[in-house]
Amino acid sequence: MKSDIIKQGYTRAPHRSLLRATGLKDDDFNKPFIGIANSFIEIIPGHFFLNKYTEILKDEIRKNGCVPFEFNCIGVDDGIAMGHGGMLYSLPSREIIANSVETVMNAHALDALVCMPNCDKIVPGMVMGALRVNVPTIFVSGGPMKKGYTKDGRPIDLATAFEAVGKFETNEITEAELKDIECNACPSGGSCSGMFTANSMNTLCEAMGIALSGNGTILALTPEREELVRQAGRRICEIALDERYKIRNILNEKAVRNALVVDMAMGGSSNTVLHMLAIAREAGVKLDVGDLNQISKNIAHIAKISPSLPSVHMQDIAKAGGMNAVINEISRRDNGMLKLDNLTVSGESLGERVGASVINDENVIRKVENAYSQVGGLAILFGNLAEQGCVIKTAGIVGERKFTGKAVCFNSQDEAIKGITAGKVTHGDVVVIRYEGPKGGPGMQEMLSPTSLIMGRGLGASVALITDGRFSGATRGLSIGHVSPEAAEGGMIGLLKDGDIIDIDVDTYAINVRLDEAEISRRKSEFKPIEKPLNSRWLRQYQKLVTNASNGAILEA
Repeated sequence: MKSDIIKQGYTRAPHRSLLRATGLKDDDFNKPFIGIANSFIEIIPGHFFLNKYTEILKDEIRKNGCVPFEFNCIGVDDGIAMGHGGMLYSLPSREIIANSVETVMNAHALDALVCMPNCDKIVPGMVMGALRVNVPTIFVSGGPMKKGYTKDGRPIDLATAFEAVGKFETNEITEAELKDIECNACPSGGSCSGMFTANSMNTLCEAMGIALSGNGTILALTPEREELVRQAGRRICEIALDERYKIRNILNEKAVRNALVVDMAMGGSSNTVLHMLAIAREAGVKLDVGDLNQISKNIAHIAKISPSLPSVHMQDIAKAGGMNAVINEISRRDNGMLKLDNLTVSGESLGERVGASVINDENVIRKVENAYSQVGGLAILFGNLAEQGCVIKTAGIVGERKFTGKAVCFNSQDEAIKGITAGKVTHGDVVVIRYEGPKGGPGMQEMLSPTSLIMGRGLGASVALITDGRFSGATRGLSIGHVSPEAAEGGMIGLLKDGDIIDIDVDTYAINVRLDEAEISRRKSEFKPIEKPLNSRWLRQYQKLVTNASNGAILEA
């Protein structure tokens, strides 16, 4: 056992003395030590109940002959941090979480790991940390929340609440209707009910084989979710000392590919691109952002979930057959994209796990022949405006996939919100929000507030938005993020001026500004990046080390 280094032999008497102070007895020193990374935090709806789940988990681990040690990781709720300076800390929190998992597990030489995340950057942060530690690992999330309903019975969620602000400002809804949405959009604990970043990552954990079936779809705070937690506790004890289940043996090149295939089939959050690039790097898997288009060309988009289809939520996916039904369906015509022979933590290959799973509701999960699109729900665009690429959630496009418009430039998200609210954006415009990339923000803020204002003002089908920042999974519309190189490093997005003509063609993966090389060279020679005042020591450190979005916004020492 790896943990023998802290508990066996006469030289470890002091170590055992300290461990006895925590309640351990003689018999415990011959058992596997299991770390539990718990992201319990009271301010996040998907996390405030995780302390209760870890009690269940620890009880199951003890019953099965192992010793659990719970430790905590921080968390940031992107929805609460949205639209103000708090969002600067969201993406950097991923690195703190990864470092925390690595630190606790390696400092104490624990034998195996259970990660209990749920929302936002917490899932990928824990995955990155677990890959560094490389012991048998199981992910079991807190589960998605139920969808909400307005008083008149219309299904709603967090995206509805953000878009309602724009509708209220344009007098499309009343103050009473806004309050109705506010009070009912998030009706229970859990990760927000649509295919936003949290649920995208939790479903991809199933596809990668590092979580048990149902991890991404079984509702939070239900008996079924509690049983999943118990299953994880039993299973980690079965595999704790089995080297076949070290996470790097499961989360390998095949697993990364499977995650991207499933992401395309379900039209997940554009943030998954950022996180999968970072996860692949930690796993030692070569992944270029442009590789995603090749996968997209070969995978049908068979499930639309809110915000892409506001009436469908994660509980509907669960009833329709869950991830197993999705994976089984796309395996029928995946052109070799899926690697069904890859091992999962349950001991089965992905193909064996999926088995003959069937779709229970073809209105929710479609057959390949009746897919929403015969190409995937995410795309990477390239051109003189994004030489290293940018990301669009094609599943969420409202209106045409080809767009030409005049640039309306803002040098921050706050500036953009004020401009959109003041009516500076009209039909046919391309909203440009820059200096919000990993370095420029720093921290790569999510743009749910401006995109929701655009949708709420009825401009969703006639306005495009591009940014070197990123989007919430709740974003919909012709919204293009992760533009690389970013403005802070001299990227073309920083050279744009109001009135420049921008051409976007999703089907040819192209994004360009109509400027000749002479004009571009002139602007580059005159360019000086804007430097925002920054009073945080941590964010200054992050800014110096972080790479751009096409590199997964990882830190380079």
